[in-house]
Amino acid sequence: MAPAATTPPTPVPAPWVLHVDMDQFLAAVELLRRPELVGLPVVVGGRGDPTERAVVSTASYEARAFGIRSGMPLKLAVRKCPDAVFLPVDFPVYEAASQQVMATLRAFPGAVVELLGWDEAFVGVTTADPVATAREIQAAVLAATDLHCSVGIGDTTVRAKNATDFGKPRGTYLLTRDNWLEVMGEKPTKALWGIGNRIAERLTTLGIRTVAELAAAPDEPLVAEFGPSTGPHIGRLGRGEGRATVDDTPWVPRAHGHETTYQHNLTDPAEIASAIRELADQCVADIRREGRPCQRVHLKVRFAPFFTVTRVRKLPDPTYDVATITDTALALLGGLGDERPIRLLGVRAEMVPPEGGYDVRGHGRPAAP
Repeated sequence: MAPAATTPPTPVPAPWVLHVDMDQFLAAVELLRRPELVGLPVVVGGRGDPTERAVVSTASYEARAFGIRSGMPLKLAVRKCPDAVFLPVDFPVYEAASQQVMATLRAFPGAVVELLGWDEAFVGVTTADPVATAREIQAAVLAATDLHCSVGIGDTTVRAKNATDFGKPRGTYLLTRDNWLEVMGEKPTKALWGIGNRIAERLTTLGIRTVAELAAAPDEPLVAEFGPSTGPHIGRLGRGEGRATVDDTPWVPRAHGHETTYQHNLTDPAEIASAIRELADQCVADIRREGRPCQRVHLKVRFAPFFTVTRVRKLPDPTYDVATITDTALALLGGLGDERPIRLLGVRAEMVPPEGGYDVRGHGRPAAP
């Protein structure tokens, strides 16, 4: 007698973390405005002039095939691909597109959205089929914006974020506790979200080169190298561990800053002072909108040919006064005792904390009743 047929169990809805990342975002927005450029190597950066001092903000996939990457000087990018189309950065257009994308994510039924940047977000959903849900989100974003995205799916934020690169472009990828080491184990530690080249180099001194080696490492050597908080955190990254929930609490900025790379090196003291005042004025306009005065002034200066220094000083009293912030930045610059020509200046105004302070993720806590 044949065994009775069995019905497969119905999948049970469960919480999942989706990482939605827009594909070649700035370039994709530009291609919507200039469809004749589709299929060409397109580079967005600076004022769109590869002879000027500026860096690549985004490159199309066709440009990336030539080795062009975000953060690369435009002058190097044009050497890698002389036939590339260079376009200027247009922040208001990108911000409008970003707002449309995020509004679409928030409108998805049951979604909790945590912004990571203007082109990416975590989306928390409860679903029995996370891959199908991810594809539904992709379709919704495409219908609303004509822009494509990739979606990493995970049981933690760490796994979802790392999954996204495997789905690019326009795809999805699932990373969970069950396949984490199978997929990530043999990769170098710098492949992990949250681990850059410097941390990876320090891990190498401990004999840890791969994700699998980091996942198996005890806490003791990590604590000795990175400290009692950061050490175990890095170990957890190796195992793909992290938050399993998405937090839509608005992020509260700690500071506002501006910097400028100058097309000609600054050498005249009056010109340098004027440049710093202009940056300070921009910072004050930002912090006034936040309603929190500056309590620390940060200075960034890049001397020719490419030597960067940062300094910070706490103010006697919080202030919105442009002159005070300017004078403090100039004093920090003077304290360096370096008279080399300047190619970049940056000023950052660190604000007093919100009334409730910050939580561990940098979000503002509500004020006590």
